[in-house]
Amino acid sequence: MFKKNDGHNQQKLYSSYSTLHPRTQKKLEKSWAPIFYEHVFRRIDEKPFAILYSPDKGRPNFPVNILLSLELIKHIFDYTDEMLLEQYNFNYQLMYALGESNLGERYLGERTFYLFRRRVYEHTIQHPDQEDLIFGQFKGLLHHFLEVTGIDTRQQRMDSTLFMSNIKMAGRLALAYDVLEQALRNCPVELLPENLKEVRGPEFKTTLLHRTRSSQVPGRLQEMLNLSAALLELVEGKELASSPEIALLARFLEEQAFYDRETDSWHSKENKDISADSLQSAYDPDATFRNKGGKVNKGYTFNLAETCADENPVQLVTDYTTENSSASDTGMLQERLPKIKENTDIKDLYVDGGYYSQDTEKMSQQQEVNVHYTDMTGKAPDPEKIPLTEFKFDRNLNVLACPKNHPSLKSNFKEESGMINAHFSLEYCQQCELRENCPIKFQKTSAVLRVNHKSVLAAHARARTFAEPQRKEAVSKRAAAEGSISAIKRSQGGDKLRVRTHPKVQVVTGFKMIGRNIRQIIRYFQGETRRCTTASAKKVYPVQTVSALPPPSTGAVCTS
Repeated sequence: MFKKNDGHNQQKLYSSYSTLHPRTQKKLEKSWAPIFYEHVFRRIDEKPFAILYSPDKGRPNFPVNILLSLELIKHIFDYTDEMLLEQYNFNYQLMYALGESNLGERYLGERTFYLFRRRVYEHTIQHPDQEDLIFGQFKGLLHHFLEVTGIDTRQQRMDSTLFMSNIKMAGRLALAYDVLEQALRNCPVELLPENLKEVRGPEFKTTLLHRTRSSQVPGRLQEMLNLSAALLELVEGKELASSPEIALLARFLEEQAFYDRETDSWHSKENKDISADSLQSAYDPDATFRNKGGKVNKGYTFNLAETCADENPVQLVTDYTTENSSASDTGMLQERLPKIKENTDIKDLYVDGGYYSQDTEKMSQQQEVNVHYTDMTGKAPDPEKIPLTEFKFDRNLNVLACPKNHPSLKSNFKEESGMINAHFSLEYCQQCELRENCPIKFQKTSAVLRVNHKSVLAAHARARTFAEPQRKEAVSKRAAAEGSISAIKRSQGGDKLRVRTHPKVQVVTGFKMIGRNIRQIIRYFQGETRRCTTASAKKVYPVQTVSALPPPSTGAVCTS
């Protein structure tokens, strides 16, 4: 049964805090714990999690705000579960952050912690079209952080990176064994012929993966494909055929091999014929393959947006998402930009050239956000030709005038084909000094500019990108996003997660992003900021105090 935890608002007569030495109390008040309690623990909204519990039956739940806070602390400090539970049991600083008055007063068992996490995962899997519960907490805490710090969200930057879930970098032969062995474990032994029974033995794995020479790999891979096909044929029409393990084996065979009707056999595909979204692990069917910048990754893509205004004392993550490795940067930007616009006051977004596409330009115009690229993909225009940016267009993509400011006779934009057609005076254009370099084509009765509207969008984007000093500013603002991603990977365990499958990856990533913002908020209140700027020095937000615990120390807003 769900019950909200608000007991921490009531101060107790006796507490572990009152027994501490006064100097120890002062040190505690200057630590991260009071900041966490005031600006994280007390701001957690428990109500959305009521859906995970029975409304009127059973014993009251363990406090959701404590469980969520423990998850956040785990990903702030990159604790393992064992380390986290040990800290909960014996670290009063952590208990102080959770609003607990006395050390060891509330017992937390491993099972309680794991069952809560399981409920969150299952809810995410069962409601894929809904915003996950952790992203909802991310938004709520972000709005509070922005309010108390006054951080400017009009300028933001975005970057992506690749990371792995808890899988190994297996080759095709190891993958074939893992998938087949997993399927065999779910089949009755009496159903299997001798050749498939042998696969379940430890000697088979040792011989296959550790005693096979490189020259023998193609033959052994073919053997595994034949065994996989034999098992699928064996369970066809039986209840076993609908199990997830058999379905995964069927997917593997379909992606890694092709069926030759003439020989009535399966043959392995060439590496180049296997798609990037093919199965990469028997234990994580959502992970995909990608080669980015010469670095091979089997897992997922992580995309992050954060503030980047120079006057901000610290920068906060404003949005995140995870997709499989084959997802494009442009696709993620187009998906996330409307949500970022909805949650913040974004006006300018700084990204690298991988995010550029004509659809991105169209989307950014619809959202009224200026996207600044550090570079651009695609073929560069002919430098000897007059760029399309020299022509004047109205909001409906009609051409008003040419580079010499001569008006068009008529102009129209056909949305179905995306083509812009503009007619100019033939007599005037023939006498124009720019006619040799102008993209206009001469016809019998008029001079015509015929161009796709996407080319116009690209021309304007290219002009913005390569113009100085805008280009230098875009490179400078976007570059620090790589530092944020590096910090998440190094200090928060974001390089290789301890979970598998996309729903779990999304939830854990959410905890890490909230943890990243909490780290920044702690820096803000402890005075460990980037610089002391005029804008941030003018606006200082005091920390609200509560009666349940001593007031936390705010510290200085800016360093000298």
